[in-house]
Amino acid sequence: MKEIFCGTSEITGASFSIYPMSDRFVDIILSALKEVDTSKVWMRTDDVSTCVRGRSEHVFDVVKAIFLNASIGGDHVVLNATFSNGCPGDSAGDAFMAEDSYLMNDERSQKINQEVAAQFALYPLGIPGYMNVIMDQIKTVEQQGVFSGGVHYASRLDGDANKVFTGMENAFDGARNSDSSHIVMTVTMSANSPSRKEGR
Repeated sequence: MKEIFCGTSEITGASFSIYPMSDRFVDIILSALKEVDTSKVWMRTDDVSTCVRGRSEHVFDVVKAIFLNASIGGDHVVLNATFSNGCPGDSAGDAFMAEDSYLMNDERSQKINQEVAAQFALYPLGIPGYMNVIMDQIKTVEQQGVFSGGVHYASRLDGDANKVFTGMENAFDGARNSDSSHIVMTVTMSANSPSRKEGR
């Protein structure tokens, strides 16, 4: 039986996929990647998803920037992502943990005004009081003014993409500071949805 060792709890990783609803999906994804500075994260892409790892602030910076740059042209774009911190077996060797805290993409991202709809779910693992941690972090998200209420198995967020990402990142970081040793957060986010326009 293979023994599993816990890595450093400081590493955050995200496995995500971007889905442009367009026959130009390849160009949209590649163009978005060209606009994003990924120099402060470990990053690998295969035919299913992209994985980024490193300091938490840089992982969120990169995922947000790729999504915003993919949606900037007005195409309907969906993000599906799983963020994780404290995953057993993760190691610091290739995760860029020595980088400073300066965000390489934030200045450009803040200039992109993009309304989004999102559902996210937070899972603080390994503690009996996990619901208390979740409820505390929902209050954190509410401070951004983007919380729209609970849905089955998730919480709904609506508003400016930068504020939505800030709320989710703050909730994730707040959960990291709890007694939980492994935090997982799932996110589904949609920009420029035609069904959203029809529902107004």
